[in-house]
Amino acid sequence: MKGNKKLIDALNGLLADELTAISQYMVHSEMCSNWGYEKLHEAIEKQAKDEMHHAEWLIRRILFLEGTPIVTKLNPMKIGATVADMVSNDQEAEMAAVKAYNDGINLAGEVGDQSTADLLTEILKMEEGHVDWAEKQRAQIDQMGLQNYLANQG
Repeated sequence: MKGNKKLIDALNGLLADELTAISQYMVHSEMCSNWGYEKLHEAIEKQAKDEMHHAEWLIRRILFLEGTPIVTKLNPMKIGATVADMVSNDQEAEMAAVKAYNDGINLAGEVGDQSTADLLTEILKMEEGHVDWAEKQRAQIDQMGLQNYLANQG
């Protein structure tokens, strides 16, 4: 089915965001593992896997719309030097993703592609969950202090 070019371009932009998020999360996850923070390692690795599913779904949709998935483009990553930086950087990226998905949903509605809007809405809900997770981590760091927070992540 021939899709709207502007929408396919937007889907490729979202795909670049997801591929970047996968890489950033994997680096953060492995840094946490290296430091002995296994709970954080597992939580962040799970988010990377969520992002992999998002990328897969976007690729599938782009192909369905007879577009070409662009998998060679990554956006700049913000690798945190500390756990607190990681959480902040990941939250910032997820907030940008929420905005981008809302924009994509609006565009899909404008061009009359409800199936794409539905897919983007599903992904949006997962991205909002990632924002919520980061907000909880930041609240815990603020409330119990970084040392106590990290002591619970082993």
